[in-house]
Amino acid sequence: MQKESGPLVWAKQIRAPFLILSIALVCIGCAAAYQSGGKVILRDILLLLVGVVLTHISVNLFNELSDYNTKIDENTVKTPFSGGSGMMQSKATSPKSVEMAAYLSLGMAGLIGLYFTIEQGWPILLWMGIGGLSIRFYTSHLSKLLIGEWVSGLSLGSLVVMGCFYVLTGHLTKSIVLISIPAGLLTSLLLFLNEFPDAEADKKGGRVHLVIFFGKRISARLYGMGLIAVYSAILFTPFLSDAPKTLWLALLTLPLAANAARITLVHHSDLSKLLPAMGLNVGVVILTDFLIALGFWIA
Repeated sequence: MQKESGPLVWAKQIRAPFLILSIALVCIGCAAAYQSGGKVILRDILLLLVGVVLTHISVNLFNELSDYNTKIDENTVKTPFSGGSGMMQSKATSPKSVEMAAYLSLGMAGLIGLYFTIEQGWPILLWMGIGGLSIRFYTSHLSKLLIGEWVSGLSLGSLVVMGCFYVLTGHLTKSIVLISIPAGLLTSLLLFLNEFPDAEADKKGGRVHLVIFFGKRISARLYGMGLIAVYSAILFTPFLSDAPKTLWLALLTLPLAANAARITLVHHSDLSKLLPAMGLNVGVVILTDFLIALGFWIA
């Protein structure tokens, strides 16, 4: 395979299928803003979408670059959900081009953030700063401090939902803060379960995440507890705020989540049997986020 062999290679390099998470999170913030009577302008929605997707791309590229430099990906078992894209290992892309693309996408996202800062005020700059620092130092520092999952959930989960809402309304509400919690937890759980197959390789590469620290058996239980927290938050948000009860549409994914938790508890150390749970986990995260957005939209 030749270097830089076209859009398909870069689609794999940026892990394009996973970018749907960013779209779902933007949908939550925008739908909540619409439901609350915010000034929802198509231009702003598109800019938010582009900015968040660019941010997500930079996350993926920095992560791929780190895994290449630390040789983590040389020791992982490739699955559709973990183990890296393999593009640099196959020489389809180069580390230098990936690093340039990572900084370029982060910089472009930053410019969009600056535009919204001028439009709506300094809180956006604060969120942007937290997100930017999290992205840049996640693989080099934060992933070694046992907080990687939480940082991911915050920066590519809760902050996206609240940030999009703030951009479109100019303020935050109790309901958007509360619903950002399950959105953030879902992002954390997406990363958490995908760490199971890579735990040994990550440990050799110097990372310290929850699966490495607690082991797969306890981590499987933590995954189930995380799902309980997600659905509890969705259930109680309308009782604790003025959020619409149509948010309970997101509870429709509960059977899928229960099945994912069951498989993980039983087969946490058997990759071939854990794969269905990993697939269900992706579906649960994306569908639940979109159903939360739909719940706001139809209220």
